[in-house]
Amino acid sequence: MRLLVSPASIDEALVCAATAEHLDILDVKKPDEGSLGANYPWVIKAIRDAMPSHKLVSATLGDAPYKPGTMAQAALGAAVSGADYIKVGLYGIATPEQGIDLMRGVVRAVKDYRPEAMVVAAGYADAHRIGAVAPLAVPYIAHESGADGAMLDTAIKDGSSLFDHLCVEDCGRFVSQSHIYGLFSALAGSVKSRHVDDLARIGTDIIGVRGAVCSGGDRNKGTIQPELIVALKQAVDKAAINNVQKITAPA
Repeated sequence: MRLLVSPASIDEALVCAATAEHLDILDVKKPDEGSLGANYPWVIKAIRDAMPSHKLVSATLGDAPYKPGTMAQAALGAAVSGADYIKVGLYGIATPEQGIDLMRGVVRAVKDYRPEAMVVAAGYADAHRIGAVAPLAVPYIAHESGADGAMLDTAIKDGSSLFDHLCVEDCGRFVSQSHIYGLFSALAGSVKSRHVDDLARIGTDIIGVRGAVCSGGDRNKGTIQPELIVALKQAVDKAAINNVQKITAPA
C-alpha cells in the first residue's frame, strides 16, 4: 500500500522532498480549483525536478467537463511536464459511455508521447451530489478506455470523507473490480489515519491525502507538515504489514 501526498505549491513540494523516504508518490494539484484542480505545467516540472528521480510524481488535470479534446491536450501537457501519473476527474461525466470517450482521448495523448506514464480515471464517492457518473462504474470506464488505474475522491470538500458517502464494503467492491480488470486502485477523500486499517483490509493500492498531513487538518488554509507525513506513512506501513499477516496466518 503506497502513500500519495498532494502539495499545493513548490514550497510544499520541497517540504515533501525533504521527507521523500516517507512517501511513495508526490501529487501535484491546485486545491483552490477543486478536488482534483490542475496546477500549472511549470509547477509540475519544478516539482518533478525537486524530487529524487526514483520517486513518482502525479498530476491532476482538474475536475473535468465532458470535453474530450480539451482534456487530451491537458493530458499531453502534464506528460510533457514530467508527470509519471496523470489523473482525470470525471466531474462532468454523466454516463460510462461519456467517461470512456473522454478517457480514450487522454490515454492516447499520454501513451503516444510517453508509453510508460500511467493514466488514472478518477471518480467521486459523492457523485450523487454533482450529477456525475456512479463511483462503482469508474473501474469499468478505466478498463474500457485503456487506463492503468481507477481512483475515488470526494468532489465537495466540506469535511465529509470517502466513507461518509460509501461504506467500506462498497469501497472494497471498487478495489476488487479494479483488480479484476488489471488496474491499480487509489482511494482518497479526507482520508485520515483512522481510516488506514480499513483501506489496508480491502486491498487498496494507493492512499491519497492532503488535509491529513496539513496543519490543522485543513487542505486549503493549512500547509504540509513533515512530521505528519512521517506519522501517516508509519501508520500505512503498519496497517499493510498487519493485513498481510492476517491473510497468511494459518487457519
